[in-house]
Amino acid sequence: QVQLVESGGGLVQAGGSLRLSCAGSGRAFTWDVMSWFRRAPGKEREFLAAISKSGWSGVSTNTYYAASVKARFTISGDNAKNTVYLQMNSLKPEDTAVYYCAARVGVGSYFENYFENKYDYWGQGTPVTVSS
Repeated sequence: QVQLVESGGGLVQAGGSLRLSCAGSGRAFTWDVMSWFRRAPGKEREFLAAISKSGWSGVSTNTYYAASVKARFTISGDNAKNTVYLQMNSLKPEDTAVYYCAARVGVGSYFENYFENKYDYWGQGTPVTVSS
């Protein structure tokens, strides 16, 4: 049974930081891309950041970000532990959401990072609340 388990969410004041973790497990678990998404109250789930074991064609690094968070969020990973992290700095009340990690087999194109249906595995989410 493949599982993705997020942790690290919680309540933080505006301007603060949080570090989310996502650990993948299960004998069948394998991945090429792991990503973070979030769903804010009343909104659609949105892509935030992705990390690839091998990078994407046309992208100079093995990480990729949505423009809205690129300056404040950093994704990193530990391949040996099947774990990815999302460091979130300068948090704002509008960052309040449930944060999800997702994983897929196959790198694909960087454009595919945005689409939920391109992912094979999802975590249950961890809530983040940013108070003003």
